[in-house]
Amino acid sequence: MNRPLRLGVNIDHVATIRNARGGDHPDPVRAAEIVASVGGDGITAHLREDRRHIRDEDLRRIQDATDLPLNLEMAATDEMLAIALAHRPHAACIVPEKREERTTEGGLDAAGQHNHLQRYVDSLREADIRVSLFIEASERQLDAALRLGVPVVEFHTGEYAHAQLDGDSERTARELKRIADMAALASKNGIEPHAGHGLTYENVQPIAAIPQLAELNIGHYLVGEAVFVGLEEAVRRMRDLMDEAR
Repeated sequence: MNRPLRLGVNIDHVATIRNARGGDHPDPVRAAEIVASVGGDGITAHLREDRRHIRDEDLRRIQDATDLPLNLEMAATDEMLAIALAHRPHAACIVPEKREERTTEGGLDAAGQHNHLQRYVDSLREADIRVSLFIEASERQLDAALRLGVPVVEFHTGEYAHAQLDGDSERTARELKRIADMAALASKNGIEPHAGHGLTYENVQPIAAIPQLAELNIGHYLVGEAVFVGLEEAVRRMRDLMDEAR
């Protein structure tokens, strides 16, 4: 029997819309409450260096508004570490961050940045915050995650999503196999594998069917669909597709 697959909903882009005009509407906290009411399993929020979407004060408000676990996406910087230690989210996912990028482009180079990352991983773990790394699905990066002692990795599914969008069936199959193989290897080595980036109604099911994956984190697509059908319906539809795949 396949284990349940959790859905973490990234609400960053609700805050992006809010920040486009200033003020407080639409409120990402309301989005978190809706996610909790329709079967979401967690809330993901990326507090970026430039505060382009989630603001510092949003974190506590989200934690106060719902019992869903908060997964804080963060760069490996002293500023973000201090914020994570102050708020004590359920989880912290260390991601790469470039000031000029529109979204997170590719996975974290955990292998190349091992020495830099170790202090952040250790500090978060000592604070009883579940640490994960957002990495490419490769043996090199997974080996680095093992050496860093993280309990969770989140595999970047962007290349898979791009291949599917381009209609390249061979590349899609190759990327899917790579993610599936690394999920199995992670699980075999005691690391819980998650996945996310670029997942949509059209491409989520092959990823959701990978039995070792424990959680998918999806945001931009759901917020975009919510413009047309509402956030409740968007999350329900994704939840249904994930459950069907399992």
